[in-house]
Parts: sequence; structure tokens; C-alpha cells
Amino acid sequence: MPAPATLLPARVRSAAAESVGGLPSAFWWLWTSTLVNKLGAFVVTFMALYLTTERGYSASYAGLVAALFGLGSAVSSLVGGVLADRIGRRPTLLAAQTLTALCTAALGFAHGQLMIAAVAFLTGFSGNASRPATSAIIADVVPAKDRVRAFSLNYWAINIGFGVSSAVAGLIAVHGYLPLFLADAATTLLCALVVFVKVPESKPQPSGAGAVRAGAAGPQVSLGTVFRDRRFIALVGMTFLFAVVMQQGSTTLAVVMGEAGLSATQYGLVIGLNGLLIVVLQIPVTRLIQGRDRARLLMLGALLAGWGAALAAFAGHSALFFALSVAIWTIGEIVQVPTNMSLVAELSPTHARGRYQGVSSLAWSAASFAGPAAGGLLLDHAGPGAVWGGCAVLGTVAGAGYLLVGRRADATATARAAARAAA
Repeated sequence: MPAPATLLPARVRSAAAESVGGLPSAFWWLWTSTLVNKLGAFVVTFMALYLTTERGYSASYAGLVAALFGLGSAVSSLVGGVLADRIGRRPTLLAAQTLTALCTAALGFAHGQLMIAAVAFLTGFSGNASRPATSAIIADVVPAKDRVRAFSLNYWAINIGFGVSSAVAGLIAVHGYLPLFLADAATTLLCALVVFVKVPESKPQPSGAGAVRAGAAGPQVSLGTVFRDRRFIALVGMTFLFAVVMQQGSTTLAVVMGEAGLSATQYGLVIGLNGLLIVVLQIPVTRLIQGRDRARLLMLGALLAGWGAALAAFAGHSALFFALSVAIWTIGEIVQVPTNMSLVAELSPTHARGRYQGVSSLAWSAASFAGPAAGGLLLDHAGPGAVWGGCAVLGTVAGAGYLLVGRRADATATARAAARAAA
């Protein structure tokens, strides 16, 4: 009897091999750890709904808590990047994941506005500290020619978990929110266990003449050096605007749908569409856009995100129309993320990958601070139309900025890759 794989058409087998084949085992264990973690990532998605419906707080307070979570994430982006370069990727991951599990469980038992806000900040800080280390490991263990594919697969794992957890969490939340916090903490601990057992340290250890060169260059690449890299920072700035738009899906959208009389289960299914579409489309779209003009792709992603989010202004009480809005901005995300990640990986010097990845993730962390705060304030004082109109403006500005800075950053990345190949 033929093996199941041989029953597939040759074209499908070839596409599958090109998409997932040839990557090192360390990457796949890290991928597994990421998947496990995101399968239980309930808290961030439902935090705004939990605070407004379960605890009775205002949309402004829910936005403030989400903003403090984002502020903690922003600080840890830099701290985690520096630690990944100094003490190693693996210790940084283990410490961050263990602390995240403890903070997430504590958040479920926290009472009072000050306590909830403080624990949310700590949860954001510990949760995002692992992100630069994860990206640095991928850059360390995966050959340059396969990095776009590897980053895309890792993002695929994140969204498999996100799509499943969002839908399941919506069903669980009907019976209470505390189980969501505890389950999130448990899966984070399991994630740390996978890293501890299976993921080796990957921090580059130069030897011989290479050690002399790295030793001379390494101390010169501080966070200040990264922030003085103008083309890289311009790219990070456009990503921040893009990420502010994306943040509305996990914060403001939940409140707007709740105010429209839609249930937590309906919100979970609508936002879960984001993860589902990424699971279905991320790999084929990445294959389609690979090798194309990255500046134009970044512009396209930003425009789809901004104007897709703006469609929510016309949704009224229709969950299906909200789902249409989510589907359009998700396509923008699918186009933007692997394109941006490939540029960041190529712009990062080998001995400073943690720092560059940390500053890159700062765009998303800062957006998770600014986005919910701005969205909550606009929603309370100007209404949902102002929120979605603002998304259209930010998407347009980001798209134009990407077109201007993307080509310059792309040229810099190509030059640095050629220099590394010649070294």
C-alpha cells in the first residue's frame, strides 16, 4: 500500500517540500514551543472584554490597562534584545517564559484598578522579552536563503495557535474568565519546558581571527548604534504606524462589537478569522510575493490594513460585516509581515541580532501601548467612526512611508548581505 505522502499530486508534494523541508531540528522545536504557547494565549485577546463586561470598567480604563501591557512589552523589547546578545538566547527565553506564566496567573486573581494595571505591566514586560531571542535563534540556526521561509513558518505557528485559542476562549469565557488566565499560564510553562529540553543555545561564538574581528566590532554595536541606523529606524517607524492599526483588532474591536450587542463568542469567532486566514494563506502568499519589490509590498500591506479596518465603521450590528473587515486587514498583515521580517533579518549584523530584533519588535510593543490608549480615548470621546477613520489615515501614511524608505532599506540590506557573503 503506498505511503500517504505518495497519494498526493507531485505538484503538491513539491510545494510542501519547498515550504517546510530542509530546516534544522532546532528551528522545529522552537516552532513547536511557539505553537504550544499560542494555543493557550487567551488573555491578551480577551483582556478588553474581560475588563469592560466582567469587571464593569470603562473603555478608557480597558485601553489604559492594554496600554500598560504594551508599555511593559516595549521596555522588554530592548531588555530582551540586549540579554539575548549578552547572556544568550536560551536563558533569556527560559526566564521570560517562566515569569510570564507566574504573572498571567496572578492577573487572573488581581483586584482593584491599581493592582490589575501593575500586574498587566509586568505580564507585558515578561511576555515580550522572549520575542527578540526567538527571532535571533531563527536567524542563528537557519541559513540566509531560508530565513524568509522560516520566519513565515514561525508566524504561521503563532496564528494557528491564535486562531484556535481565540475561538475556544470565546466559548470558555461564557462560563467565566479565570480558567482563561490559568490555562494561558499552564501553556506558557509547557512552552518553557520544550525550550529547556530541546532548544540548544545558538548564540554565535566566533573563533580565531573571526573572534578578534567580532570582539572589536561587538562592543561598538550598542542600542545607541541601532537607533542611529537611520534607514533601519525609518523602517521601524512605518511598522509602528502599521502595528497601531493592527492593535485595534484585539482591543477596540472587542469593545465596539460588545457595544453593538454582539457576544464574546461572536467576537472570538470574528477575530479568530484573522488567525484562520493566516494559517490558510500565509505560506502560499509568501511563495507568491517572494522576490518581488519589497517597498511596494509593504505599501500594499499598509493600505489593506488601514482601509480594511476602516470598513468596520459600516458594520453596524452585523458580525459578518465585521468579519469582512477583519479578512481584508488580515490580507494586509499576510503581505506585510514576512516582507518586513526578511528586511529586518538582512539588516541585522550577526553579532547584534538580539539588539536589532529587539528594536524591531519595539515597533509592535510601542503600538500595543499607544494603539489601545488612543483607540479607547477616541471610542469614548468621539465614537467608533473616529477610530476606524484614524486607521485609514494611519494606513495611508504608513503605505506612503514604506514606499519611500522601503527601497532605501532594501538597498542597504542587499549591500550588507553581499558584504557578509564576501567576508
